[in-house]
Amino acid sequence: MEEPINAEPVFDITDDDKLWALLAYVFSPVVSIIVLLMEDKKARPFIKYHSNQALALGIVNIILSIALGATLVLACVPIFIWIAMIYWGIKAYKGEWVEIPGLTNFMKGQGWL
Repeated sequence: MEEPINAEPVFDITDDDKLWALLAYVFSPVVSIIVLLMEDKKARPFIKYHSNQALALGIVNIILSIALGATLVLACVPIFIWIAMIYWGIKAYKGEWVEIPGLTNFMKGQGWL
């Protein structure tokens, strides 16, 4: 019996993988950078996928914080992004491969995921 060519690879996702993915989103970009510097963690596809996304989103959030911090009304945007990151972290903790609108497709197009 032949395996389909376009089949998604199946990876064993451990509880440790899920926890690191959650922490990468909640404490981004610090934990994301730490994870990507740890050889045993960045070798795990689930952790690497979520850490890369969390790192990119954390950097975007920092830039928005700086750019929108001067305006009182728009200064809430980074807080809402951080709340969304907690939501995506919880989904990652449940073992899901999270797709962040716009960011995930951009990162896949660049070859970062």
